[in-house]
Amino acid sequence: MKKRIGSYPRVRTEGDGRGVVSQAGGVLLVETIRKTGLDRAISAALAPWRKLRAVHDPGKVLLDVALAVALGGDCLADVGMLRAELAVFGPVASDPTVSRLIDTLAAAGPKALHAIRAARAEARKHVWNVAKHAAPDAAGQVIVDLDGVLVLAHSEKQDATATWKKTFGHHPLMGFVDHGSGGSGEPVAGLLRPGNAGSNTAADHITTAQLALAQLPKKYRRGRQTLIRTDSGGGTHEFTAWLAQRGRWLSYSVGMTITDAIHQAVLKVPPAAWTVAVE
Repeated sequence: MKKRIGSYPRVRTEGDGRGVVSQAGGVLLVETIRKTGLDRAISAALAPWRKLRAVHDPGKVLLDVALAVALGGDCLADVGMLRAELAVFGPVASDPTVSRLIDTLAAAGPKALHAIRAARAEARKHVWNVAKHAAPDAAGQVIVDLDGVLVLAHSEKQDATATWKKTFGHHPLMGFVDHGSGGSGEPVAGLLRPGNAGSNTAADHITTAQLALAQLPKKYRRGRQTLIRTDSGGGTHEFTAWLAQRGRWLSYSVGMTITDAIHQAVLKVPPAAWTVAVE
């Protein structure tokens, strides 16, 4: 372990078989946090919730919880796996401290969520600037995909209900920035919903789109250079009208089921009425 910079220690990799640690895969995540500046951004964002004599930084505590989840944890107490590797993850708060912070942030509600989201957006902007030609906006356009996913629950959970696929769990609506054929989706938004939430709920699509746009650099939060793409779930008049509203002017692509009647109607549209689409 080298000198600590930011929220986490600097770790040096050696091949001599000494100083072996468990959860070594977490080193990559820690370095990602450091390089993106997420630790500094979220620490500053959550500063209002840090008590005067607190030992642990709320931003570091929250990042530790995220790391624990990424390493396979499924409850707050699983930060214990990080606590066991001081040289890799630095000082980790006790279970009661973690629990109290989560309660405090939950009580703050939208204010805390806004602070966390702002920190994520700040780190994302930095990463895109550093990535340059490899960034998802390298071609001057950003594509955001919105889609609902089913998350199964194998026991009674908050908001877990029967789903439209006759399973049991949750039906969150997600937003991902498309990285093209050479990459994958970059998660930018997630709206938690019960399992029986509708697929064509315009209000939920609008909320998720707002959350996703807030994660983009400001120049992409409105205008034709940002394409919102959904399947038929987003095919409602209310949602598409919101996307095209004057002053917002977002591009959009909505999938739909093509019936024979629609197919025949499309064939009647004269060639001069078509414009080139960006896919």
